[in-house]
Formats: sequence, C-alpha cells, structure tokens
Amino acid sequence: MSSEINITEVNIKSLITASNLPDADYVINPYSGCLHSCIYCYARFIKRFTGHDEPWGSFVDVKINCAQVIPHNGNKFKGKALFMSSVTDPYLELEKKYKLTRSILEKLAEFEPDLSIQTKSDLVVRDCDVLKRFNKCRVGLTITTLDDAVRAQIEPRAVSVERRIAALKRLKRQGLTTYVFIGPLLPFITDWKEIIKRTKDFTDCYYFENLNIYGTIKKNIYAWLGKHDKDCLAKYMSIQSKRTVFWETVGQEIQEYCAAHNINHKLYFDHKAQRK
Repeated sequence: MSSEINITEVNIKSLITASNLPDADYVINPYSGCLHSCIYCYARFIKRFTGHDEPWGSFVDVKINCAQVIPHNGNKFKGKALFMSSVTDPYLELEKKYKLTRSILEKLAEFEPDLSIQTKSDLVVRDCDVLKRFNKCRVGLTITTLDDAVRAQIEPRAVSVERRIAALKRLKRQGLTTYVFIGPLLPFITDWKEIIKRTKDFTDCYYFENLNIYGTIKKNIYAWLGKHDKDCLAKYMSIQSKRTVFWETVGQEIQEYCAAHNINHKLYFDHKAQRK
C-alpha cells in the first residue's frame, strides 16, 4: 500500500449518470478514486478513464462543484432508484472537510428519488438529519469480516468493524432503513452467518456478493493469502477451477439459511447477468 496520497480538486460538467447496476437507475460518485485501499476492489478499473497511474487507494479526485451541476429540475429522478456510490465511498475521510455528499443529499431530497447509499464509514451518521428527508432511503454498511485484524489487512484505511456496527445501530435508532452489504464474500474468511447474528437486531436487509477474482484483483488476493494463509491460497486456486459449482453451493446455503431464519436478503452473485 502506497504511503503517498494524491488529492486533487477538480471541476466536473455532470454528476448523475445512468447505471447498469441491477437495482439502480442512476449513480452518483462525489469522488473519483478511493482511500480505503481494499485489496479486492473492482473499482480500480476507473484508472483507465482518469489518467491516474498511481496505485489504487493512493489518489482521489475531489469533485468540488458536485452540487452546482445537479439539474435544477429533477422531475426525471422522482421515484427512480439512485445509488451512492458505485466506484468510490461517499463518506471517505475527505468528506469531513469537503462535505460534498451532504451537499448533494440536500439537493436530491426535493427530487424524491428512491435513494440507496452504501459506505464503509460511520461518518454517514452525521447526515441522519438529511437522510430522513427522503421518502424512500436505505443506508448500508459494508462488512466483509468481523475479524478486525483481517479487516486491517484487506481494507487498511477503512474504519473498524465495530465502528460500522455501531453506526448501523445509530442509523436504525434514527428510524432509517438499514442494510448490510456482505461482500465480497471471501471463501473461508467471511463468516456471513456470524455477521447476521451480530447485526440482525438493527438491520432490515442483507445483500450478498460473491468474490470475483480476475486481473489485478487476483494478483492482490493471492499475494495476500500467500503471506497470511498458504493453505487458504491453495483452496482459492482450487475454487477457480470449479467456480460456478462452488458459488452455486454457497448461494443455496445462504438462501436456505435466510429462509429458515426469516432474514430479508438478496444475492448479487455474478450480477452482470442481473443487469436491466
């Protein structure tokens, strides 16, 4: 992980973009890049479009005029599924200074979209007052593991697991609809049943996404496993040869467990096939 961080303020021409995600009509990304440095992050592909050659996790472009480029007439967003954020975290540490996400939310509330917001940060609690202005709003925290020592290795600049769980509790107490995004599921590492048990009293829904190993993600994960758990590395390499069967089995187990325990949930396994 690079110790140097490159923060650049940029102006943009547009912010709200059409989405090809399964449950989103539009997406908003107040920042380009991310500082969490998650070894499994798929969003590193945006480097191809931003001109950055720094390591993923070491740069962020701050879209300082975000709120100003939101259309004054937002009728086309009314009732539409709008997701924050698809290739960054809307509550990076930088949000404390720039307050871009908050300014965006303040403008969006009058448009009455169906808002979903997902983060790895407890900073989201700061904006409960604005989030409660939305008629439809779901706020999610990503939890990949309950082991914070592991979290520190795979999500080195993200906040601790306990801070995320505490944020979920506070969001629920404020009357907001909450969800936990358990993803990507890391085989033999992510204990999704324990995550549910720890959070079910203040979580309305669980979303699951499988680990998709390809390109630099594969290189990063295999390198990490090679240092920390060589036996697990061998298992991952075996999974790759029978990937479809493995994830079908995991998906069925999740479905059966959630049905038996009355857990509201949705699978986003290989979600390219689920796109509209």
